[in-house]
Amino acid sequence: MMTAVGAAGIAPQTYAWEVRATGLKVRVGKNRMAVDGLDLSLGTGVHGLVGPNGAGKTTLIRTMATVRRPTEGTLELLGEPAGGLGEHRALRRRIGYLPQEFGYYKRFTVREFVEYMAWLKEVPKADIPAKVQHAVDRVGLADRADDKMKALSGGMVRRVGIAQAIVNDPKILLLDEPTAGLDPAQRLRFRELLQQLGTDTCVVVSTHLVEDIAAACTGVVLFAEGRLVFQGTPDELAAAGTSEHVGDSPLERGYSALLSPTEQGKGTW
Repeated sequence: MMTAVGAAGIAPQTYAWEVRATGLKVRVGKNRMAVDGLDLSLGTGVHGLVGPNGAGKTTLIRTMATVRRPTEGTLELLGEPAGGLGEHRALRRRIGYLPQEFGYYKRFTVREFVEYMAWLKEVPKADIPAKVQHAVDRVGLADRADDKMKALSGGMVRRVGIAQAIVNDPKILLLDEPTAGLDPAQRLRFRELLQQLGTDTCVVVSTHLVEDIAAACTGVVLFAEGRLVFQGTPDELAAAGTSEHVGDSPLERGYSALLSPTEQGKGTW
């Protein structure tokens, strides 16, 4: 069981999972069910969310971030119901979110932008300078903290996005394609950061890079056509494949095996 520390004057909550979905459905547009009857529980650790393009990964992360409402079913975050028309202000203070594309003010410095995001997340004013510095340090941008956002490379902007996602020390961290634009050395440092964060945080990382899963993730969630195909460890994913399946690594071959028509026909879906 996990214990969540509430705000002053609010009794702490106890919950079994940081993220729990039951029969979750999320419709996009009039006819497409991007998430279709999902049952999923996630606890502390780093969970790699993988699947083909159009599988529904981004919709699922946006729903976990309380940006999109469920159509049917239930979603609990840190023991609290999410979705519907309720107020999620308190819950969002404990969530970090990096979308695939995020907006920012180009004239802000790195420090100013992360400070602004900390303020939006209602980080106590006295804590903001130290938390911003810590977040910027963790993504390797301490030497660029006073540079304008417009002067940064695409990879650096992505790292600022990661900094704003972790500045409030979230208990749930949602990262949608966070390694896009990072060079190999930056991806290596990012994986090390994920391992650190996963010791006391539920981290969900949407990625197309299988090597990210192998290096940093304690769990894998394979998603296709809005449905859960597989949930397990990286080793269990690798064990699902054989030399007959497509892929340059055991993880890639396991991924191919679980998405193959033969496996789908066996009820993997």
